[in-house]
Amino acid sequence: MTRKICFACPDIFRIFFGDEFNQPPTFLRVSVARPHSTDPKLFVLALRTGRLANRLVLFANFIAFAEEHGHRLVNVTFHSYAHLFETTRRDIYCRYPVAKRRSVFDLLPGAAAVIRKTRIFYHVTRAAGVMNGRFQFFGSRVTTLLAIEGREVTLLDDPAIQKTIAAAKIIFTYGWRFRTPDAVKKHAEKIRFFFRPIEAVEKGSRETMDRLRRQADIVVGVHVRRGDYRGWHEGRFFFEVSRYAAWMRELAAQFPGGKVSFFVSSDEPRSRNEFGDLPVEIGLGPPVNDLWTLARCDFIFGPPSTFSQWASFYGKVPLLHLRGNDDRAEVGKFRVSFFEEIP
Repeated sequence: MTRKICFACPDIFRIFFGDEFNQPPTFLRVSVARPHSTDPKLFVLALRTGRLANRLVLFANFIAFAEEHGHRLVNVTFHSYAHLFETTRRDIYCRYPVAKRRSVFDLLPGAAAVIRKTRIFYHVTRAAGVMNGRFQFFGSRVTTLLAIEGREVTLLDDPAIQKTIAAAKIIFTYGWRFRTPDAVKKHAEKIRFFFRPIEAVEKGSRETMDRLRRQADIVVGVHVRRGDYRGWHEGRFFFEVSRYAAWMRELAAQFPGGKVSFFVSSDEPRSRNEFGDLPVEIGLGPPVNDLWTLARCDFIFGPPSTFSQWASFYGKVPLLHLRGNDDRAEVGKFRVSFFEEIP
């Protein structure tokens, strides 16, 4: 019965599911199977979650889980940012592990651009995930995975999650709170390698950091997040620029004899004058340039945010999230993030 339903699916579904559930999906048959895979599954991210950093963090957690257990991953929700990374810009499906061959949509001139612009693959994937979650259209070998209700974080290795996906070969994931910090830490280098940015981003962040290093021994990244934080959590993490400047001075004082400079990334236009006599460079490029410049710093601080989490993880940079005006910017509190918390 399941197989008949699959044959009745539109052609676009066959691209994802393959002609038979006991065969790998068509576009994954060129991928290299890892020898430790005893029960390989295909995870399909089916829900767009926020902007660049949110999607990077969620993608990274599923890559870590796939690497740990020998699964495969497709993430068409990443289309908006795929062009910024060496691996995903070449693959319309944003697959992990990276396929040996490019798909016909990537080889056909203009096809990938149209697909990304119209988001047709995303809309189909999201609809399939939602319908399958409600009606189990594709049988027991396809399931839709939701975060566990009432939990701040849903660990992918949680027994309840493992029970849900045990019989499935294809899993649509629908949610934001999935994490696997232990696997992220274990497979961090593979994740970082997968998310190598394009040369323009590398060059822009490198040049900015070179300027800062010429006048400083230590460069601190400061994430001044304000815009949408005015209302988020009732403004709990919305801090005045003068408070950021005070934290910067507090931190600089902990390096007596050292020259400390600051790279400020903000979602609002900023001026050096707002920081008095502090040596500051303001990020002027697109967010991805700021993100990779933060990843080149020696320390990062700011309010809770996946933006600074990602920079900390990618660059192995100690991070401090400040949660109130009375918090102290103490060097001993900084830690590299492996996405243990959800901001």
